[in-house]
Amino acid sequence: MKPEDFLTGLGRREKKISVIGLGYVGLPLALAFAKKFSVIGFDINEERVEMMRRNVDPSAELSEEDFQDTDILFTSHPADLQQAHFHIVAVPTPVDEHKVPDLKPVFSASKTVASILKPGDFVVYESTVYPGCTEEDCLPILEQGSGLKLGADFKIGYSPERINPGDKEHTITKILKIVSGNDAEALEVVAGVYSAIIEAGIFRAGSIKVAEAAKVIENTQRDLNISFMNELSIIFDRMGIDTREVLEAAGTKWNFLKFYPGLVGGHCIGVDPYYLVHKSLELGYNPQVILSGRRINDGMPAFVAQRLVQILIQQGKNPGACKVLVMGITFKEDVADIRNSKVADLVRELMKFSVSVHITDPHASPNEVAHEYGLSLVDQPSGDYDAVLVAVGHKDYLSHDIRWFKSVMNDKPVLVDLKGLYRKPEPEEGLVYWRL
Repeated sequence: MKPEDFLTGLGRREKKISVIGLGYVGLPLALAFAKKFSVIGFDINEERVEMMRRNVDPSAELSEEDFQDTDILFTSHPADLQQAHFHIVAVPTPVDEHKVPDLKPVFSASKTVASILKPGDFVVYESTVYPGCTEEDCLPILEQGSGLKLGADFKIGYSPERINPGDKEHTITKILKIVSGNDAEALEVVAGVYSAIIEAGIFRAGSIKVAEAAKVIENTQRDLNISFMNELSIIFDRMGIDTREVLEAAGTKWNFLKFYPGLVGGHCIGVDPYYLVHKSLELGYNPQVILSGRRINDGMPAFVAQRLVQILIQQGKNPGACKVLVMGITFKEDVADIRNSKVADLVRELMKFSVSVHITDPHASPNEVAHEYGLSLVDQPSGDYDAVLVAVGHKDYLSHDIRWFKSVMNDKPVLVDLKGLYRKPEPEEGLVYWRL
């Protein structure tokens, strides 16, 4: 079938698109397509599916309006996918406790697609993987499970997701989309399908491996740049220099890249580099720079906790008798996602010093925090804290000032401002202030 004929079939709703995995990536994608085409949204979690049927985003990123004027069937039954002809796999690809890629979700999704795959179908992966995974690992599952052959019966592609949770400006349709296919025809169909919803344009990668590699280095690059800033913050802290002031001064040069120190968590920047590392090790090369950056960023929670304990001791306080308020536990500002939150690691590091820690967060689910980390959230600060540590830059926190922080602390108050949200207080204001 010619690419234009396939696209015409989608436009007439004679063919359907399926999206497998309806999380932060899959749901906005499915709804965007459903405004133009007929879509089947599939997720293995029936509870989440039921919420979406009620126009509720389980991830709390989308509003009820985003569900309006869409042609979409939400389902947890694989058999429903048989109605679709263009399948998009958008499941998570995390790492395990040993920092090894956990591909079980993407392999399971591949088996599901294989069970309903038909001649003439297309399968496109959006999940972040190492270069070669789509063709070397997922394709054999599709062929074995379906009895069909690539090229003769069906085609595949890869189009890396570029969702930025919490960002209301760079939404899915406004971010340039990389596409790829196993041959020229597949590339044109994949490009044609996505161009129907992507306003920012389409970039055709030369191969599936190139598209996979492009995705995995996007976040690896950010990881390394932030790790450099974190290492600088450790060095400058020992020198008694404010890192933010240094970066502000250096940033006056036109070609200085503006990155800042901080905790690196979440399901992208702190995870994707390990996929590239995994493939590199398989090929016999032990990457130095990537792993060095990862070690620095993974060590920041311990560094911050130790630094806070040092400050408490300098203030004449016994850490074991101190109470600290930690504000924010999501992996980034203004989102509900707590996956791979380095704030949780920071809290545990403080607890190693017998510090009593209270945690607040206006966006995080107390049940999810308890389930994921075994930690409890408090509804409101109780006051009488020895220190407050602002870990996440939620908009809710921006209105706080020095007076407010002092009002919830006892004598010799300490404010740790990890994101540099607040002005440095003057010495006469009586507040010890520290930031990365």
